[in-house]
Amino acid sequence: MQCYIYRSSIKDGLYVYLAEEDGVDKLPPPVKKQLGVPEFAMTLDLSADRKLGQENVETVLENLEKQGFHLQMPKDVEQILASIAHEASLKGAL
Repeated sequence: MQCYIYRSSIKDGLYVYLAEEDGVDKLPPPVKKQLGVPEFAMTLDLSADRKLGQENVETVLENLEKQGFHLQMPKDVEQILASIAHEASLKGAL
């Protein structure tokens, strides 16, 4: 599957993978807001056996097929969210 990758002009490390070349206009408003002015990064030919640096290719393909896009968040945000989820689960266990 061919996909088109854009980087955020305002959030370092935030990328959106699109199933359609002109799919930016179809993104939900909250995603568009985080992108700012989307900057084209590259085109990739994705398949289940392709390795990606930070994302699970099967998840990306599934999101592209179901919703037309996949959002790659900055790594530091993912770590913060994981930490918050971990703390919440510990509090719930008390």
